[in-house]
Amino acid sequence: MSDNYYEKKDLADFPNIGEYAPLQGEKFFEYYGVSTGAGKLTEREKALIALTTAVTHNCPYCIDAYTNKCLSLGLSNDEMMEAVHVGASMVAGITLAHSTQMRKIIKKKEM
Repeated sequence: MSDNYYEKKDLADFPNIGEYAPLQGEKFFEYYGVSTGAGKLTEREKALIALTTAVTHNCPYCIDAYTNKCLSLGLSNDEMMEAVHVGASMVAGITLAHSTQMRKIIKKKEM
């Protein structure tokens, strides 16, 4: 048994996600390719967005893939960390914004 639930070797299996649903797998990779390839945003910008999303959603496979992608595109450690901080601040802001619900309930109960 592995010491780690997420095994690095499993990242190599990602291309096989359509194994039991080939049409959906094909359509996903078509969409994924268009979405992550250069367009109005550069491949570099999209790689930073993907890395930030991977970190804020805690996906070790995507963190691995997009850290390496960013490095291969010449992004610096500082650029990647700055992008991660943008993501972290967004997650914090989203969490705090949802405290509105809690505060509304408290205020209603205090009436």
